[in-house]
Amino acid sequence: MAARLPSSPPILPGLAYIRPLGSGGFADVFLYEQDMPRRDVAVKVLPSDVREADLRRMFNAEADVLARLSAHPSIVTVYQAGISADGRPFIVMEFCPGSLSQRYRVERMPVAEVLTIGVRMASALESAHRAGLVHRDVKPSNILVTTFGTPVLADFGISSSLIGTQADEVLAMSIPWSAPEVVAEETAGTISSEVWSLGATVYSLLAGRSPFERRERGQNSKDLLRRRIARATYTPIPRNDVPDALQDVLARSMSRIPAQRYASAREFAEALQDVQRSLGTSPTALEIPAAEWAPGSVPIDFADSGLRGPARTQVAREVRRKTKPRTGVAALARDEDTEFTSPEQARRRMVPWAVALAAVAGAVGVVASLVVAGVI
Repeated sequence: MAARLPSSPPILPGLAYIRPLGSGGFADVFLYEQDMPRRDVAVKVLPSDVREADLRRMFNAEADVLARLSAHPSIVTVYQAGISADGRPFIVMEFCPGSLSQRYRVERMPVAEVLTIGVRMASALESAHRAGLVHRDVKPSNILVTTFGTPVLADFGISSSLIGTQADEVLAMSIPWSAPEVVAEETAGTISSEVWSLGATVYSLLAGRSPFERRERGQNSKDLLRRRIARATYTPIPRNDVPDALQDVLARSMSRIPAQRYASAREFAEALQDVQRSLGTSPTALEIPAAEWAPGSVPIDFADSGLRGPARTQVAREVRRKTKPRTGVAALARDEDTEFTSPEQARRRMVPWAVALAAVAGAVGVVASLVVAGVI
């Protein structure tokens, strides 16, 4: 996709723009501050000139998928979605200040940390698969890091259903981390290809490069990468601290033949846990839904390319209407306008008024008596 200039941030009620976070092939991400409750959020926005139904469909699917899965502790959280005043769809998400996009290329990541990340991401994928969904773009740059240092899986923009994949589905891939059958365009994505991509991602975090990337310049064109992936010959990671057991797990996850890989993301996670135990560390907990869990009753419509969500036609303004004191619903809605008085308090308040009324009545009686007597 041709490079483009980032769009301007939309004006969104309750959100104050801070700065841009990044631009992708078809969307921009901005940092905003949410007014209530107060927090920083990331807002993903489609450019105003986007007219392709496929891009709107992918954007809608991402919002729906995240809403279905974002309760998972290893999947980025979505807060809301809608349409800005200038007609652009947007998604408000959890702000994650970090990612693994470049870290593995500039530093040697510890084996223990990478194993933890691998188990967490496998848990996230297993949960998505049980909901009938595939991510289709697992790679280091789509693993974000929250403010608490927790890795979370993000960018479900090209996710799809495991059931009834459409013939006209957009085929998208990140070649360095895509399985051979995906690169050959034999499938748009399966559980088996997700296992491959996660294995390739774990490999990258340890090796400092994608599995079939070469150090030499000019040797990593898309065509050359496709050829190497098609042969799928596993090359051990050149690190002495990577145990053979982990090399074997990654080699199996990236087998050229799908049937020879782990049958599920959970199996892959359990294999990584076995490596953790062999290293004398506590295995990272598997965070997957219980057996009785079922996804939402309404299936996600991956063919929906319409503009959905509340349209922000104008910035809301506070409107105040004058009302009579202690009347209407306003008196019931504000505590300071509603008084609660005990019977004793009521009696004490009535005494001064009773005395005053008695004095007035007495004065009136005296005047009447004087009139009758002819004094006045």
